[in-house]
Amino acid sequence: MNTLKTIIIGFFAGIAGAYAFFHYQIKEGVLSENQEATYNVASYKPEEAYLPNIVSPGATISISDVDFSSAAEKAIPSVVYINSISQSGISYSYWDMLFNGRSQTQVSSGSGVIFTADGYIVTNNHVIESAEKIQVIYNKKVYDAELIGTDPSTDLAVLKIDETNLPAVTLGSSSSLAVGEWVLAVGNPFSLSSTVTAGIVSAKGRRINIVDDKFPIESFIQTDAAINPGNSGGALVNKNGDLIGINTAILSRTGSYTGYAFAVPIDIAKKVVEDLVKYGIVQKPFFGGNVVEYDFQNAEKYKLNTKVKQFNGVLLSELDRQGPAIKAGLKLGDIIIKLEDVSINSKSEFEEELSHHSPGDKIKVIYLRDGKVGSADITLVNRDGETSLIKRKFYNDATLGATLESVEYGVKAFKITGGLFKKIGIPENYTIISINRQRVKDPQEVIDFFNKYKGRVIIYGVTSAKQELPMSFYLQ
Repeated sequence: MNTLKTIIIGFFAGIAGAYAFFHYQIKEGVLSENQEATYNVASYKPEEAYLPNIVSPGATISISDVDFSSAAEKAIPSVVYINSISQSGISYSYWDMLFNGRSQTQVSSGSGVIFTADGYIVTNNHVIESAEKIQVIYNKKVYDAELIGTDPSTDLAVLKIDETNLPAVTLGSSSSLAVGEWVLAVGNPFSLSSTVTAGIVSAKGRRINIVDDKFPIESFIQTDAAINPGNSGGALVNKNGDLIGINTAILSRTGSYTGYAFAVPIDIAKKVVEDLVKYGIVQKPFFGGNVVEYDFQNAEKYKLNTKVKQFNGVLLSELDRQGPAIKAGLKLGDIIIKLEDVSINSKSEFEEELSHHSPGDKIKVIYLRDGKVGSADITLVNRDGETSLIKRKFYNDATLGATLESVEYGVKAFKITGGLFKKIGIPENYTIISINRQRVKDPQEVIDFFNKYKGRVIIYGVTSAKQELPMSFYLQ
């Protein structure tokens, strides 16, 4: 009963309250139908301190400033078409060997740049590394090319054709190249010969970790000029038609152009080509250590001061025990800021500057240690830790009809023109790893074996395409 009373009283009290509120509002005119609503509009006029600095537009670029016809006309004759020919489908096991596995000729293509009028041509190592035969197509004529040398660390190779008075490319300078500068890519994408595309320099000193080598040198020029399969080894030229890079790679999930292309700078390529022509091998210098990027994370890792305005330089992260760097007094954690008079601000810049030198060169290294500037004079060495230049050693044997050379995994056979190797079917650029299950490293061992041994022979090795190819035959 009390609950019911409470509900009834509350109900009438609510009605009375609502009536009093409505009467008060009408009386005061707050919700009057005749009263007009007013709105205060905020001012969006910027304060004087935040007014933008507006200037009149500058003069537009004339159409002649973006005309690349002269550059294209100058560069196109210096770019050639390259065919890389190899055998695929060969017998790759002892079982297949018994049934005489068949082979097919495989041809892949790329581009090259005429470096000298007497027939030296530069291309990418990956264009020709699997080749047993290389052809250069120029001016509708096919030339058999000789492989002068390769440098996997920069992905470059040098070829030679027997011709004179060729239109050698004009060499430019990649060090003076500016980000935002116009460039042209000239090559043979998708077998479309003499294709020219335009773009700008997007960045310099790019390191994208694509070079497959123990000691890679990556300091690529990045461009948005359209580069596709077949462009590799072609020319990247400036607006004057001067060579400033060798087109090498693209960054893509589809395998075709997506706006990110990379070229080896001409300043690196010139030294590589000169060494390959002169020595057959690049005289790569070593300073006896390794560097990493100098940034907040690495500074913290090596317990260096992180409260600096700028992280300029590279951080010395490794030192060879008997290397020239440690002998010159450098220590782990030193911040290298200069090589000679050249400022260093990244690992790619460090590697590029070092690549301009040779074993035996003396360079001055400027570094920071505990906030103080120091210097050290370092004598660069070769891969064997010596200051002398490295020379390739070739072995020729009339019985084998081939040239032999010691390489990392065994003995390489090339320039096979006749003799025993031609008879038993050893392919060009074949690397012999073992003979009758005995590892071989010395070319003289191979020569002595084939000139003296009689009986069953089993050779294990790899082709130029790095495919295993065992061979079995009988020597009488």
